[in-house]
Amino acid sequence: MMPFSDVRRPVISAQLLTRVAAERGLPLSECLAGTGITANALADPATEITAAQELHLIRNMLRGLGPMPGLGLDAGLRYHLSSYGIWGFALLSSPTFRSAAEIAVRYLDLSYAFARYRLESRGQDMLIVLDDSDVPDDVRQFLIERDFAAWANAAWEMRPGGFPARSAQFRFPRPSYAWRFDKLCGVRPQFGAAMNAVLIDAESLDAPLPQADPIMARMCEEQCRQLLTRRRIRSGFSGQIRDRLLRKPGEIPSLELVAEELHMAPRSLRRRLDQEGTSFRSLVNEVRQTLAEELLTSTHMTLAEIAERLGYTEPAAFHNAFKRWKGISPSAFRRSRSEPPRDLPAGR
Repeated sequence: MMPFSDVRRPVISAQLLTRVAAERGLPLSECLAGTGITANALADPATEITAAQELHLIRNMLRGLGPMPGLGLDAGLRYHLSSYGIWGFALLSSPTFRSAAEIAVRYLDLSYAFARYRLESRGQDMLIVLDDSDVPDDVRQFLIERDFAAWANAAWEMRPGGFPARSAQFRFPRPSYAWRFDKLCGVRPQFGAAMNAVLIDAESLDAPLPQADPIMARMCEEQCRQLLTRRRIRSGFSGQIRDRLLRKPGEIPSLELVAEELHMAPRSLRRRLDQEGTSFRSLVNEVRQTLAEELLTSTHMTLAEIAERLGYTEPAAFHNAFKRWKGISPSAFRRSRSEPPRDLPAGR
């Protein structure tokens, strides 16, 4: 996995967490305080946030709700395979639980996990380890509970009978709600252990899954690979360029100016971006789309003013570009964002 601050993920996980918090009386404003996530961005499934932003949201949630036994399990059970997009479909269509586990770990940055999963062979059996050594102390147990419950939930969707554990262990002390782990694991776990891990026997690992579709699994895995590549690109050199373009909204610099600031030739800048599968024009369009959505949502600027702010010579050019990005006109997009989200409490 990449460092927390570099990983971008869909906003879906944040939506699920804020719903859990709202049901327990915590206002949305308290969940989002200091995260840099707006209510409008939260309601848009196309929004991407960093893992660091989600971590901030989780801290707000735990601070605002106070001690709530089993909250991590409650949150984790909200996650379904459909919550993960193509990563979830790849698991669902895998031929066996072993192949699903391998894909899950290979493309773990497409999930919402904070623990680092790894697979260790025990003969023909497999030990799945949830390494929490990089998870901050103040949120560690919540996140291990959440990630494990989400994983167990996925297992129920992949195969009848749920999680095929032979044994299970967790590093934190035995909680008062330990019986809930018995149900999720299918066995009684050991607590206060040296690691967080689950052992699965070979027979369960290699039994065919009911929704297996090898062709679909290969297609989904390829899409996972492409998606992960794109997300990592934004954390490389192209991510630096994107951040530079966003530094002064409304003042999109030329490629030559950015190259000069980076003390490199324009040709070298183009070559670096090409190596990461993108281009300066693509990054400018990406930034313009981000800014356009923000200006349409949070300001009363006219379309002509927004077009000028984004560097378009005429409103028609902005209108056409926006329709390519979102499939609707800027005016229609603004109208769709003028009403409070239906699935979140209004005013929170």
